[in-house]
Amino acid sequence: MMAGLSYVHNTQYGFLRTVLAGDTLDKSNGITWDMAWLYRYTNGNLTLTPGIGMEWSSDNQNEYYYGISKRESERSGLRSYDPDSSWNPYLELSANYRFLGDWSVYGVARYTRLSDEITDSPMVDKSWSGLISTGITYTF
Repeated sequence: MMAGLSYVHNTQYGFLRTVLAGDTLDKSNGITWDMAWLYRYTNGNLTLTPGIGMEWSSDNQNEYYYGISKRESERSGLRSYDPDSSWNPYLELSANYRFLGDWSVYGVARYTRLSDEITDSPMVDKSWSGLISTGITYTF
């Protein structure tokens, strides 16, 4: 489980979003940092927010998710792998539509280009990752 701090700086040209998080359960001892520049377009009840960003993962974080120890290598047959920290650029788009008073429906899509530190892992067979999320919100 990760916990951290986030900060948003708003300007007339968009906003900077940054999040610094660390492992709280002493599993990976990893740290992640995410920074993105986004711009919000609003037209009536519809809001679109495209953004471009970069996520950094510490070597401990990458070792936990993508590393293969000698023991794991012997058991799995995969070659051992010890990654360093990584930088992964991404594009994202979120949409929010307020359809009934305080009720809204939203969607988020993100495409992340994975760095060599991740794609060089024998467990990874893609050069990208994607995220799609949708939901309904109620604003108090």
